[in-house]
Amino acid sequence: MSEKVKVLVIYRGLSKRDLRKIRSISEKIAVVEATEKPMVLEAARDAEVIFGHFDKETFLAAEKLKWIQVASAGADNYLFPELVYSEVVLTTTSGIHRIQISEMILAMMLAFAKRLDRFVPFKLEARWERLPTDELAGKTVGILGLGNIGMETAWKAKCLGMRVLALDKMPLRAPTYVDKILGLEDLDNLLRESDYLVVAVPLTKETHHMIGEEELRLMKPTAYIINIARGAVIDNKALVKALKEGWIAGAGLDVFEEEPLPKDSEFWKLDSVIITPHISGATPHYTDRAVRIFCENLKRYLDGKPLVNVVDKEMGY
Repeated sequence: MSEKVKVLVIYRGLSKRDLRKIRSISEKIAVVEATEKPMVLEAARDAEVIFGHFDKETFLAAEKLKWIQVASAGADNYLFPELVYSEVVLTTTSGIHRIQISEMILAMMLAFAKRLDRFVPFKLEARWERLPTDELAGKTVGILGLGNIGMETAWKAKCLGMRVLALDKMPLRAPTYVDKILGLEDLDNLLRESDYLVVAVPLTKETHHMIGEEELRLMKPTAYIINIARGAVIDNKALVKALKEGWIAGAGLDVFEEEPLPKDSEFWKLDSVIITPHISGATPHYTDRAVRIFCENLKRYLDGKPLVNVVDKEMGY
């Protein structure tokens, strides 16, 4: 009888039902759950597959490791050199965030258009004051990064009657709900035309501070920027300056270069900023979706088929 494939699950909060679902995939696997560090390191030594969250120490302890399925859509926190230059396959749960994050993006755009960013504070002051509101219909949304989240946002924005522009590194055929797809060389045009700029690119060496002072100065003074990707895609110091000096009208920010956002950050003091604490990806359905993606990949792995959401470790996504 051949030795079973050892699957180490490092994922706090999994239910017994979730574990049963994983174990039911095949009799060829032996599933071990561990969350405390000493147990994780011991269990990792002969694990062939890891599902969940891991660190460098765990990776180095896993001498027989062939594949890691992380429970996040982004891989930037895991790409230390030892993993990047190893033969271990890394996959993500890319696509798990498309519904809830696209809804957060639309919520922020609507909040700015309908001035909920100001009316909510007015309520706390029992202040009856009218402000001019606007519509999203007819406005241009520029989507920086047309992955799962970008695609879902584009579709929902088009349903609201918006003009949709998108910029992506990879040449894509525009779906019917995207008016135009631009290349990296057209970033300036995207910035100039967007009433709402949505940042939805992964954080890599190329995208670090992709939006800085030069880029922010190209935007309309009536434009808003929304970042649900990674804080460091935008130069936060430049963004504070842009908001204080009125180069743009406002920003909806779920992510920052430093998290938690320090209490003395100038972002807290700006009325033109909506802040959420890196929760745009939160949903009560997260674990179910992550387990579903892992189970599909586990079937593929055991059958020798290509896995989904494989990370190009050198590119970073």
